[in-house]
Amino acid sequence: MQARGPLMIEHRLIERMLSSIKNILSKIESKQKIDPVFIDTAVDFIQMYADRTHHGKEEDILFRELKKKSMSDEDRQVMVELTREHAFGRQTTRALIEATSRYRNGDAAALPDIFEKLQTLIEFYPKHIEKEDKVFFPASRAYFTEEEDQTLLAEFLEFDQKMIHEKYISVAESFEKLAMSTQQKGS
Repeated sequence: MQARGPLMIEHRLIERMLSSIKNILSKIESKQKIDPVFIDTAVDFIQMYADRTHHGKEEDILFRELKKKSMSDEDRQVMVELTREHAFGRQTTRALIEATSRYRNGDAAALPDIFEKLQTLIEFYPKHIEKEDKVFFPASRAYFTEEEDQTLLAEFLEFDQKMIHEKYISVAESFEKLAMSTQQKGS
């Protein structure tokens, strides 16, 4: 398997999730009511899988290695665009989290913001994925020898193995902070 293989497999899962979010969103919009747990689950998927796991491999490994190569101006520009698009996805997700927090706190006016941010992500990711799958990944493959490509693949797999631990260490640390603040309030 080439290094881009796992990235493209991840794209298919992201597309499946976005399709489901889109279908659920259309049903929710007609009711003008949303389950914050649905949003939490969608945000967790976008943050942990699409961004931290998938974009993490791209930015922390693939782009890092490509920066060492003598890339064409066109390919380098596409890499810069992709990095900006990743930042846009993060910014939109943060805005979604903020709108969901407002909604949870009783601000019904936050509902259109939630719908808009979800719609933005639904529309954004397919175009981003297409650019990576059809333009950037094939072009970037030319910069690596077979041995370098296999080294990237191995690093991707190692990265994935660490992700589950990173996520749940973070969960445990946030619960520890919550427990500490609860103890301090109870004192």
